[in-house]
Amino acid sequence: MAQLTTPAIICAVRAHGEHGAVVRALTPGNGLMAGYVRGGRSRAMRPVLIPGNRVQAEFRVRTAEQLASLMVELSHSLAPILAEPLPAAAIEWVCALTAVTLPEESGYPALYDALGAVLDAIEAAPAARGWAVALVRYELLLLAHLGFGLDLSGCVATGAGPESLRYVSPRTGAGVSAEGGQSYEAKLLPLPAFLRDGGGEADWAAIFSGLALTRHFLEQSVLTERRADVLSGRDRLVDRLKRAVA
Repeated sequence: MAQLTTPAIICAVRAHGEHGAVVRALTPGNGLMAGYVRGGRSRAMRPVLIPGNRVQAEFRVRTAEQLASLMVELSHSLAPILAEPLPAAAIEWVCALTAVTLPEESGYPALYDALGAVLDAIEAAPAARGWAVALVRYELLLLAHLGFGLDLSGCVATGAGPESLRYVSPRTGAGVSAEGGQSYEAKLLPLPAFLRDGGGEADWAAIFSGLALTRHFLEQSVLTERRADVLSGRDRLVDRLKRAVA
């Protein structure tokens, strides 16, 4: 019997049978892993098996074809902030995105760290502007790890450097400068400065431009067919953000 004990972030929970649950959790070394939690729907386990919670997980499996059994011990709970609609929607979205897009048991230590950082930002920030930038960056990082990253190394049309970029081609994900995009602005996606420059603060206009940019490539390249259903959660989140800052 193989056994793995590791820190993990709960990403998705699905009822299984009368009392159990199938849990998908992101681990630092083994990526997304699935396991069956006996009694996962019990009163004692429901507060533990919440997407976004950090746990100490113990996976045990007899054969490679068998779903692992999983035991979890709570390390840190996000339950206290789930009564707030915006943080709750953000946690639901970022965990669902991770659960449906990453292949199982492929290590993504940078994504594990980045997801933890987004969740920390959501928990710590008094307002959504404090974590919205981190959410956009996480979406871009996930796209890059899945092979659909943007090319912001320079203008694909003129060869100008990255500092000149103002747009992104919606078809290829390549950066385009203001000069290179002349007469085509309506067909290109605006590139907010905080993504071009790799840092700095962002106002809401830039944040919503970033969210529109990442949504386009998530829908085009990753959230296709049955996976597209999770986009409704993201759209609800963005609608709530827009109403909150209106």
